[in-house]
Amino acid sequence: MSVDSTPAQPFAHSADDLAKLEAIDSALNDPSPRRIGRLDQWGLADTYEIHAEIAAYKEVKITLSDTTELDAGLSVPRNLAPGQTCPAIVMPAPLSDLGRRAYLAMLPRLALGGYAVLAYSQRGLAASQGKIQVAGPQDVTDATEVIDWLVGQAGVDPERIGFFGASYGAGTSLLAAAKDPRIKAVAATSAWGDLFASLYENGTRHLKAFEELVKLFKEENCSEEFLGIIQKIRGGDIDDEVREFARVRSPRQYLEAYNNTRTPILMTTSWHETIFSVPAVVDLFTGLQGPKSLLVQVGDHGNAELPGLMGLVSKPTEMTYRWMDHHLGGSAGDGAEPRFGIRSEYMHNLLSDVRHEDWESYALPPKRFHLLDAPAGERDARMAEGGAQSGWTRAVKVTGEDTEAVVAPKLIQTGLAERAGLPHVYPTADIDRGRAAIWTTAPLDRAMQVRGDLEVRVTVTPQEKSATIVAYLMDCDAATGKAKIITNAPFTLTNEEAGQATTLAFALQPAHYVLAKGRQLQLIIDTQDPFFSHANKAPSAIEFSSPEGAESYVDIPLGTLD
Repeated sequence: MSVDSTPAQPFAHSADDLAKLEAIDSALNDPSPRRIGRLDQWGLADTYEIHAEIAAYKEVKITLSDTTELDAGLSVPRNLAPGQTCPAIVMPAPLSDLGRRAYLAMLPRLALGGYAVLAYSQRGLAASQGKIQVAGPQDVTDATEVIDWLVGQAGVDPERIGFFGASYGAGTSLLAAAKDPRIKAVAATSAWGDLFASLYENGTRHLKAFEELVKLFKEENCSEEFLGIIQKIRGGDIDDEVREFARVRSPRQYLEAYNNTRTPILMTTSWHETIFSVPAVVDLFTGLQGPKSLLVQVGDHGNAELPGLMGLVSKPTEMTYRWMDHHLGGSAGDGAEPRFGIRSEYMHNLLSDVRHEDWESYALPPKRFHLLDAPAGERDARMAEGGAQSGWTRAVKVTGEDTEAVVAPKLIQTGLAERAGLPHVYPTADIDRGRAAIWTTAPLDRAMQVRGDLEVRVTVTPQEKSATIVAYLMDCDAATGKAKIITNAPFTLTNEEAGQATTLAFALQPAHYVLAKGRQLQLIIDTQDPFFSHANKAPSAIEFSSPEGAESYVDIPLGTLD
C-alpha cells in the first residue's frame, strides 16, 4: 500500500503492488512453474500453485444482449463431484484503470473457501466495451445478465450467489441486489448510500471530489447522459435532471426492495470519507430490516480495504469472507460468526474495536455548547455548556483566499496518512481571525470521546445575496495552538436580498474521536475550502450572530470513555 498515490484515487497502487498484480495475472492465466515462480519475491508462489491445483481460471468476454462485451475473469473449483455445486461471488470492479484485475489477489482465499468467483469490469471501464453509466439502470441490467451467464457455468449454485464490490463496485453490487433477488448476500466496501447527498451537501457542491472522479472515469468513456450531468454540476445547475440521475443510482431509494427480500448487507465506510456521504450510508444501514452490518474506520475512501484487495489482511475483507461464508455456505473466513450491527474504530486508533447493535445505541446523547462572545482582550470567543448568550456579533471578511482550515489537504492521501498514524496537524493559532470566526472550550478535565451526530446553529448575515460558510470542529492543543480535525460540513444559502439575516441549523459529518485530557474543542467557521464550491463574492463580509430566541450553539455527542 502506498501513500504516494494520485489524489482521489482510492485504489492507487505502488509500483511494487502493480508488479505483483501483473505477476499474479500472468500466473493465473499460465500456471507454469516459470510464471508461478515469479511470485517467489512476494512469498506467493505456494499460494498460486495451490490455486492452480484446486481451481480453474480463465479470462472471458461476456456478451450482453446489446452486443456489448464485458471483460471478466472466472475461477471455478476443480473436481466437483457429479451433481455437486458451489457458491459463487460476483465482483464488479472498483473505479480503477485495473478494472476487475484489482481483485485478482483475493482469488486464492475465495477458491480455498470453495467459491466460484467471477470478477468483471462494468461497461466503459478498463477493457470492457461501452460507455460508462455510473452504476445506472443499464449497469444493473448488465449485472443481471452477468448472473445469467454465470449460472450457466457448470457447478455454480444459482441459489448461492453473493456480490462483493469496492467503491464503484460497491454501488453496483448494492443496486444490483435491489433488482435481482438471486443475489443472496452483499458486501460493499467504501459504499455509497445516496449519490445526490454525496455530490451536494447543504446546497454546496463537493466539487473537488467530483472532478477527481471524472478524471478517473475519463470523459471520453462516459455516456452522453453522464456528460450532460457533468456539465450541469460543473456549472452549478443542480436541476431535476441531476437529482433524478442521482436518485436512481442511490441504494437508499431501494430500501423497500432490500427489506422485502431481507438481503443480508454488509457495508463499510470511513470517518473522514471525502467521496461519499457517511450520513447517507448510516441512514441506509438504519433503514435495513434484514441481516446487516456497518463498519466505520479511521481514514478516507478506500484506505482500509486496500491491503485486503492485495491479498493481505484488512477488516473489510475479513468481514466479507465471514459474511459470505455465513450466508452462502463457503469457508473462506476463519470460521467465526459475522458481526452484525455497528463496528467502528475511533480516530486515530486502528486497534480500537467498538461494537453496538444499532446507531441509536452507538451514538452518545448530544451536549449543547453555546457559542458565546469573545471575552474582553481575547481574540477568540468561548464555547461552553450552560446558559445561552444572545446579542453578540462577529464579522469575517470574504477575500477569495482560503484559511489553514480545510477538510483535507489532499483527497485520499490525508486519510491514508491518518491510517498510518500521521494525522494532519492544523496550525489554528496562525489562522487570520479576520477571515474566520473561532470558538474554543476550556481545556477538558478528563479524556473524553465524541461519538455520533453533530449539529451547528448560527445566524448568518452576508453582505451579498448568496454566501457559503464551512464549519470545522477541531481537537486543539491549548499550549501549541495546533489542532487535528474531528469533522466538518459546508452550507450555502441564497437570500432574496443582500444583508438578510438567516438562522442556519445543519449537521456536521458524524464522528468517533477520542480527546486526551487538557485538549480543547474548537469550532472554526470560515468562508472557503478547496474541497467545495462556494457562492461568495469578494471582497465582502459575512456576519455571525446569536439573536434572542435563536441563540447559536453546537451540539456534540460528548461523553466519557467506555
